Amino acid sequence: MDIEAGDALVEAIKPLAKSTDRPGTMGGLGGFGALFDLKAAGFRDPVLVSSTDGVGTKLRVAIEAGIHGGVGIDLVAMCVNDLVVAGAEPLFFLDYFATGRLEVAAAREVIAGIAEGCRIAGCALVGGETAEMPGMYAAGDYDLAGFAVGAAERGSLLPAGVAAGDVLLGLATSGVHANGFSLVRRVLEARGLALTGPAPFAPGRSLAEALLEPTRIYVGPLLALHRAGLLRAAAHITGGGLPGNLPRVLPRGVTAVLDAAAWRVPPVFAFLAEAGRVAPEEMLRVFNCGIGMVLVVPAARAAEAAAMLEAAGETVFRLGTLEASDGPAGIRVENLSPAWPCAA
Repeated sequence: MDIEAGDALVEAIKPLAKSTDRPGTMGGLGGFGALFDLKAAGFRDPVLVSSTDGVGTKLRVAIEAGIHGGVGIDLVAMCVNDLVVAGAEPLFFLDYFATGRLEVAAAREVIAGIAEGCRIAGCALVGGETAEMPGMYAAGDYDLAGFAVGAAERGSLLPAGVAAGDVLLGLATSGVHANGFSLVRRVLEARGLALTGPAPFAPGRSLAEALLEPTRIYVGPLLALHRAGLLRAAAHITGGGLPGNLPRVLPRGVTAVLDAAAWRVPPVFAFLAEAGRVAPEEMLRVFNCGIGMVLVVPAARAAEAAAMLEAAGETVFRLGTLEASDGPAGIRVENLSPAWPCAA
């Protein structure tokens, strides 16, 4: 490990970490472990909720393009969005940054993105690990992992009260987010498209800039909706898409019925479907296809919930409803034409 580079990075990121302080944070960077005071954070009878994730092969695009800040936001988003669907408030975050040779400027850019993600989510960046491992990573390469801990009062965990007749609301994505990039990269390679070239689906932006748009962090609006008594369940749409994630928060005996014509699919997905000749069913399994969160809300208060989310800056789509069925929870997507999403 280049000790001097490591020390320089720690000094560079101390102000970034400090900017994420929140009630409950104790101490600062540099200790062997980070402390957090749940009582000072306002909890009476908390249940801890934890999550860990990475950014996947989206990192390859960031490394090749030399654009590193957005993947830091992605890292936080992938973890905290998983916490909030349990009804938990994200409290603190730790990161793991591994590289062959530490490049302080690039690492600081990544961690600045992590700090920005933590500020958006309202959680503290309390520590992490930087590992320099020559022989494990090629020059310029790095990998990321994130670890988030949140809490919820014992009686407020989600899902709760989900039943047939409930309405499904979808929250729009900022783009591909951080799943499916192995397929994205294969499509670009097959079409001979350079990351520095123009994005066919985003006028005025390079392909790298458009693809590296960070994952949306939905924590604030979802917590507000939950505290208002309007949220019964939420599913973070990541790897596995809608079919792989929505049934995870539904009880046995219900089927989620979605209308593929009910939401606006961002142009990037039409590009990927056409350029990669990807069938609609596979698009739904690999990508979020424009829906980053699906929320289950009471039918009688669906309009109120949508208005509250829109006031918080979210783009909301009424996707469908839950129907009674036999057997395990499932999903059915209607109006999925062979040309979808190109014709959406």
